[in-house]
Amino acid sequence: MTTFLWIIVVLISLSVLGFVYRLVKGPSTPDRVIALDAIGVGLIALIGLISILFDTVFFLEVILLLAVLSFIGTVAFSKFTEKGEIIQRDRNS
Repeated sequence: MTTFLWIIVVLISLSVLGFVYRLVKGPSTPDRVIALDAIGVGLIALIGLISILFDTVFFLEVILLLAVLSFIGTVAFSKFTEKGEIIQRDRNS
């Protein structure tokens, strides 16, 4: 069973490397945003598998932190792509 999990860790690591390539060479900004979100999901999966392999619960807080940061980053990049700014400073409303 542990051999199977290590093979999955290697495959997810390779997919994260592919996402990093898409992040750097992406033809457009939305492709880069999707690659960044996929990197976050891949890192969460890798840390979860490593937590299972090492039989520890210490990495669960790291998974939660990465999930929150990935979500906030995706929302911020999406808003920047759509409107050109992340925080709107309206004094009229």
